[in-house]
Amino acid sequence: MVDRVAATITIGGTLPSSLLETFVGLIEDEALAPEWDGEPFTVADLPADGPLMLMASEVAWGEFRELESFCVEHRLPFARWHQSNCGSWGAERAVFTGAGEVRTYAATDDDTVMIDRETVTGLGSVKAILDYLDTADSVPRHFQIVPGLAAS
Repeated sequence: MVDRVAATITIGGTLPSSLLETFVGLIEDEALAPEWDGEPFTVADLPADGPLMLMASEVAWGEFRELESFCVEHRLPFARWHQSNCGSWGAERAVFTGAGEVRTYAATDDDTVMIDRETVTGLGSVKAILDYLDTADSVPRHFQIVPGLAAS
């Protein structure tokens, strides 16, 4: 049986309208909702201004694997959090800025990013630590659908 925990994802960026149906299908496959234990997401829940915030209480491994892969492929920034699973894994925040790799951070079950001694030592300065935490705490500011086709 697959371990399941609560998780959220906040998505930003610009999505070509030609990808909307696929994007919505991925959200529906995950049974995500715009609020905890709320009605399932529909296109009407797309934000007019701001990021797209989605959540679910029973997420396999605490990750939205296909949705996150889609976001990376199409450069849609996101921040995902999942709670810990006693004896299996700790809570985690994953951040994709729209470029590069998805970075993961240890977090609490209240979605507060944590930092350990080894990371502090490796970063070496207060400025570097604050930059690390700023990246970990970043959340996309807006999500929009634009007319057109996806870039090849």
